[in-house]
Amino acid sequence: MSRAETSSRAEDSSRTEEASRIEEARRANPLWTLGLFRSELLTTFRRWRTLALLGVLAAVPVLVGIAVKIETGDGSTAGGPGGGGPAFISQITNNGLFLVFTALAATLPFFLPMAVGVVAGDALAGEANAGTLRYLLVAPAGRSRLLLTKYATVLAFCLAATLVVAVSALAVGALLFPLGDLTTISGTRIGFGEGLVRALLIAFVVAASLIGVAALGLFVSTLTNSGIAAMATTVGLLTTVQILDQIPQLSALHPYFFSHYWLSFADLMREPVHWEDLTRNLGLQALYAAVFGSAAWARFTAKDITA
Repeated sequence: MSRAETSSRAEDSSRTEEASRIEEARRANPLWTLGLFRSELLTTFRRWRTLALLGVLAAVPVLVGIAVKIETGDGSTAGGPGGGGPAFISQITNNGLFLVFTALAATLPFFLPMAVGVVAGDALAGEANAGTLRYLLVAPAGRSRLLLTKYATVLAFCLAATLVVAVSALAVGALLFPLGDLTTISGTRIGFGEGLVRALLIAFVVAASLIGVAALGLFVSTLTNSGIAAMATTVGLLTTVQILDQIPQLSALHPYFFSHYWLSFADLMREPVHWEDLTRNLGLQALYAAVFGSAAWARFTAKDITA
């Protein structure tokens, strides 16, 4: 055997061994593990701040339901003579299920995104401020895996927060108002069972409408080591975007703001369902998640967490 052949075989063997080591490392440290996700869920939902946010969200339907009950006690219409107020509020007295839709419409512009912004903004910055971030990475969690797990945890909070509002509203609506068949925006009648299914679907759409906010908050969380600064910045950006979305002179930019199609979930109460704005909303949220998720990954993987 020639020296060249021996060298070639040795090189091939070295490459094979290196590939085996990379594969073993990948299997030993996968991008996703259920154990880390479960740990992050328990940590997040055991915090008093998280429980307080969920408590505030649960209280909103209670306050709306009691206010409508008091206002309509003399036979007047909810929302005043002009029927103002959140969407569906004038139908609550006829069917308590409409309190679910009204509560989601009332909390989506501010309370829900604010709660998500607080949790997302604190996800990494809070760990850095507490000095636990470096220990999480030594665990070994890995930066990409930890970032993915943090984002999944924030998305779980989005769903939990939305369901808390919906369940609270359903319970209050059943206690204070009659339940039964309901009339859609298009004027058709649907059964109570189908109404419940649509309410659940609307809750999922509302939760999905927050994935862009979650990615934005996570990106902001990678920019600072102060949890309070990250939370305040995220909430400030949310408020600014919604203010800009109300300025007529910026109408050309409105369709690109992540909050512009938030209330499109009302189209699920039409017969047939209007999907155009719903799909635009979900597509826009996916775009924001991709952009700010990529920015968060680029920032976090290059960040010096030992400083």
